[in-house]
Formats: sequence, C-alpha cells, structure tokens
Amino acid sequence: MESVVPAEITAELTQILSNLVLGDNEIRSNAEKAVNERLTETPEQYLLALAQFAIAADTEVMRSFSLVLLRRLLFRPAPNAQPQPQPHPHQPQLTLYDHLSSQTLTTLERLLLHSLLHEPTPTVRRRSVDSVCDLANQGMMRGRPWHALQAQAFTMAQTQGDVASGGAGLRDSAYRVFAGCPNLVMDLQTDAVLGVFQRGLQDEYSIEVRHAALLASVAYLTACEAPQLSQSLPLLYPMLETLPTLAQSLSQPSALSTTTSSPTSNYHHLSMFLSTLTPLCSSHPGIFAPHLPALLSFLPSLILPAVDCAFVFPPPSDSHQPPNRPNHAEDPGDEDEDEKQTLRLSALEFMISLSEAKPAMVRKVDGWVGVIVRACLEGMGEFDEDDAGGLEGWLAEDPSNSSSSSETDGPPALYEQSLDRLACALGGRSILQPAFQYIPSMMASFDWRARHAGLMAIAAIGEGTGKVMQNELGKVVALVTPMFQDTHPRVRYAACQCVGQLCTDLEEVIQARYHQELFAVLIPTLEDPEPRVRSHAAAALINFCEGVERDTLIPYLDLIVERLLKLLNPAADPTQVRRYVQEQAITTLAMVADASEGTFAKHYPAIMPLLLN
Repeated sequence: MESVVPAEITAELTQILSNLVLGDNEIRSNAEKAVNERLTETPEQYLLALAQFAIAADTEVMRSFSLVLLRRLLFRPAPNAQPQPQPHPHQPQLTLYDHLSSQTLTTLERLLLHSLLHEPTPTVRRRSVDSVCDLANQGMMRGRPWHALQAQAFTMAQTQGDVASGGAGLRDSAYRVFAGCPNLVMDLQTDAVLGVFQRGLQDEYSIEVRHAALLASVAYLTACEAPQLSQSLPLLYPMLETLPTLAQSLSQPSALSTTTSSPTSNYHHLSMFLSTLTPLCSSHPGIFAPHLPALLSFLPSLILPAVDCAFVFPPPSDSHQPPNRPNHAEDPGDEDEDEKQTLRLSALEFMISLSEAKPAMVRKVDGWVGVIVRACLEGMGEFDEDDAGGLEGWLAEDPSNSSSSSETDGPPALYEQSLDRLACALGGRSILQPAFQYIPSMMASFDWRARHAGLMAIAAIGEGTGKVMQNELGKVVALVTPMFQDTHPRVRYAACQCVGQLCTDLEEVIQARYHQELFAVLIPTLEDPEPRVRSHAAAALINFCEGVERDTLIPYLDLIVERLLKLLNPAADPTQVRRYVQEQAITTLAMVADASEGTFAKHYPAIMPLLLN
C-alpha cells in the first residue's frame, strides 16, 4: 500500500514509537512529549502516519501498539483545546477526531480497513477490530456512517476456508466488528442479518468464529427495538444450539484456536459461550421462555459436580439425578480442574441471572429452582482442605487484616452468594422446600464440609426467605443450635455466622421468640478453645443485640459481660491472646452497653482498668 504521508514523518514517528516502548523512563517521557508536540502542530499527518505504521511495521508488537495508541489519541481532548461546556448526555465530548478534515477521516478509514482485511496475525487483528469499532461508533454518533466497513464486514463474514487458509480468521474478525458496532446492521433487512449470523453460529471450521457470531448476535438482539426484536427471535435457536454441541464434546479434543497455536479446552470455550449469553438473560429474559425446558435438559450436568469428586451430596444414586448427565469420571486426559470449576460457575451464573431477571418465568419450570439450589449446596461444601495451610492455617489467620481470599472469592463463597441471590429473587415459597430437602442431612453428615455448608446455606437464604421461614423458625433454631457443640472449629464458626445472620435477617422476631435457646449456645461459645471461634461468637452477639429488647437482654447481661471480659484479660495464656479477639470483645461490649442502657453502668469499674491497660 502506497504511503499517505512524507517519508521523513514516517521515519520520525518510527523512532518516537520505538522510544515509547523502551524501559528507560527519561527516554519514554521525552517520546511522550514529542507525541504531544506533533499532535499540536500537525495532528492529521501524524495520526495518518500512525495508522500507516500499524500496517507497515515489521513486528507484531509494534503494529499492535500503534493500533492501541491510535485509539487513545483519536478520542482524547485535542491539545490546547479550549474547555468545552458540559455536553448533552447524548452528545459526544469533542476530541481530536472532531478536528480532523473529512479527507483525513476518509484516508484513516481506508487504512484501518486495509489492516482489518490484510493483517496476518490474529492477535493484532483483534486490535484492528477494536480500532475500527471505535472509529465507526464515534463516527455514527456524529452522523458519519461508514458504508465501506459495512460492505467489507459482510464480505469477510462470507469468506470461505478453514483456520489454516485464513478464512476462519476473517470471519472471526467480521463478526467481532458486528459485535462491537451493531449499528452497522440495524437498518438492514432482518432476514438477511439473521442469515449471516446463523451461518457464523454454525461455522464448521472454528469454535472461535461461532463465539464471535454469538457475540454479534447478543449485541444485535440487545440493540433491537421491540418490533425488530420480535422479528429476530428465531435467531435465539441457533444461538442456544451452540451450547449442547459443546457440552456433549467436553471430553473430546478441542479444535485449533484461530488466535493461538495450541488447542484450547472445550471447558474454556463453553464457559465463554455461557458468559457471552448471560447479559442477554438480564436485559431480555422473556425471550428465553420457550427454551427453558431445553436448557434444563443439559445445564444440570454442567452445574453439578463430577460424581467422583471427594465431596458429593446427595449421593450419586439420588432420585433427582438430572437426565443425560455425562460421566466426567470417564473423561480421557486430565483437564484443568480450574477450567471445570469456571464452567460450573459460568453455567450457574447464567441460570441465576435468568432467575433474577424473570422469577415468575422460571418458577413455572419444574426442576429449575431445585437443581440450582442443589448445585449451590454441593458447591458450598467443596473446600480444598490443603488451601491456605488447611485447618491450622485457618486457625492461625487474623481475620481482621488477612481475610483469606478463598473465603470471600473462592468457589464455595461464590456458590453461597449465588444461593443468596436466588433466595432474594424467588422468595421463601420457592426456595425453602428444595433447600431443606437437603440441609438436615448435610448437618448430620460425617464430613465437616457438608455440615459447614448446611449452616452457611441457612444463613445465605435467610434474607430472601425470612417472611416464610418465620413459620418454621423453631425447627431451624433446633437444627442450628446443636452445631455449636460440633467437633470441628470451622463448623462452630459457621454456626456463629448462621445465628448472627439470622438475627439480622429476622431481626426482633428471632430475638423475641428464641433468645433463651440462642443465648444458651452463644454465651458458652465465648469460651471456645479456638480464638477465631470465640471472636465470631462475640460478633454474632452484636447482631443479636441490635434487635433485642432491653428487658430480654438484662437476665443474661452479667454472664455476657463476664465472658467478654475474659476475652479482654491480658493475663490470660499468651498463646491464646489475639488482638483481633480483644478488639471484637470491645466492640461487642459497646453494643451490649447500648442495648442494656443504664443497667450496664455497674460493670464500668471492672471494664475501664482493662481498657486503659
């Protein structure tokens, strides 16, 4: 392609860009200053030179860097531009792009189209797609259509050939352009658009082309107005058909990626497909209604754990075993467990998002809610006992400043959050029955992880099911309180968490009805052998006291204060003194003092010396 700028500008820009990627701060700073100076003096020539460099540079790194830099520079405020008044929400902020002549913009568009069509490296072509989409979207916002891009993208989408011939890469880029700039197709014949997208979704050569077509389809349906959306609903059939095809081939060798030289796991691909569809569940949940039975025929096999994992509840012979569940135990090879877990969570997120967006719709589908609840319960019990030093590491950890990421971000915590979201979306009438179908047996399990999961599940569903749970609250309390005597400290910790959360979610109700039963387990737990459990019992007391009547608390006040003062006592066994326990004891004492009002005054003589010490 012939040069569009003088050779000296190209040479100077080449040197500037080379300096920008160097590690020397001074050289890089001078290069940044030079870029700003050139954009102030001759912006059009240097932006065109940058686009040309993205085509002509010898290395992939420099072509990619040029495209990234071009996007950043085009849509930043012009150098030395006067401050503009706040634009209308739908009016774009003035940028360097707005100071370019029509001829320069036309040349810039031609250069980027050349890069999109002729760039040989898939990773760089992705950068080219990003730049093209940005330029198209910003231009359309300003009333500048890009018909040449529309025509070229449709031509690329119909290119023949496999990955090796390069045809698959061109199709992948075309669908990514449609995904990044859906306005390119919004004014075209609906049937023609659906035909192009369907061919991509059924691409016989490349999973990544199918994924790019799925991205484009989701963007298109999301952008559709109601009349156009109703005409486009047939597109959802081939979109969803991409899922079972991958689900049935998880154990098979993956197809070659168009962007990498090595095969990518089908677990990874299916996770991507599900994650791509999930935003559509939230924005247009109703369009999935006819497809829920079909989705339920294979999604359970993705969200439930493999039958040979260490923790499985209920046993594999359970009568609620979903249909067509693949036997992962017989999968050849040793796929990455992280990718399997990611797939489970992606499928679960898809189902949870749909349930949150349209609760009444999913309630009508027999088995939908039950399988999600079961998947969450099983996932909540899948602790890695060797993670973060196992039990010894957990007991030694200071939760006030080093909360384990596995506790807040690990898979069990994510399953717990999913159960919480489902309960809040669907309510007690839908959740309590399937949850308590399993929870009592979990609490009686020999495996501490099952008992822990059962307690955390009750805590998780309390907020969403509280109104209905009140009717069976006595049974729940009777189920939870014995767990304070459990042999495993993490189960006792979970019992504290469960009671504390219930005191918040069922505030005043549980305190008024069951204060005797709860104080009978919380107060002794303040003397638990493990500091971390003692501290959490003190924290649970705060939740209890926030909703307790003064007269209900007074009979227990002396016992509570006595135990809390022991937690504060610096004369205790040095191996048992933990600063975070003492800090929690002080916080709890403050809450107890507030709840008990003037009656607490008699304890100040015993407390103040300890605090001052």
